[in-house]
Amino acid sequence: MLDFGRVQKELQECNKDVNLSGISVNPKSDNLINLTGSIPGPIATPYEGGTFIIDIDLPDAYPFEPPRMKFATKVWHPNISSQSGAICLDILKDQWSPALTLKTALLSIQALLSAPQPDDPQDAVVAQQYLKDYQTFASTARYWTESFAKTSFLGVEEKVQKLVEMGFPEGMVRSTLEAVGGDENMALEKLCSG
Repeated sequence: MLDFGRVQKELQECNKDVNLSGISVNPKSDNLINLTGSIPGPIATPYEGGTFIIDIDLPDAYPFEPPRMKFATKVWHPNISSQSGAICLDILKDQWSPALTLKTALLSIQALLSAPQPDDPQDAVVAQQYLKDYQTFASTARYWTESFAKTSFLGVEEKVQKLVEMGFPEGMVRSTLEAVGGDENMALEKLCSG
């Protein structure tokens, strides 16, 4: 059975120093099973300046089983699927320990952005590019960061306004936009199917 007390404590712990770490975790709705994590792109990497949204689903056996995490924000990285957002990281699989937390998992994902492991790829195409043509890899990763992980404040407000004018509640619009990394079309799809 999921330990809701622990999850609430982890959320508070993670969000209390969000101004320092840039890392946050919030419930997607009113349950503590489906969460949304947010990590800043590491400095001095092609991901710098981006904010990356990660979908987090907690299994019933959490913390004895690892959280299921995948990128909602599209990212060009050897250990992250450019199609599905799946993450190849040992602590999200067999190296998970109940001593780890959602924040340590997100910090590990952030570290993975800094130090790709192309010999253990999730996305073979990206891994090959990383190994054979690093400059093209870096410029593609920067382009994807600019395109998918950066949202200007004004752009977000315009999207919120548009979706609110369609009749959706503002709070729901904001949380849905955040959950899909600012993609207006995906937000509309989720709002319509929700």
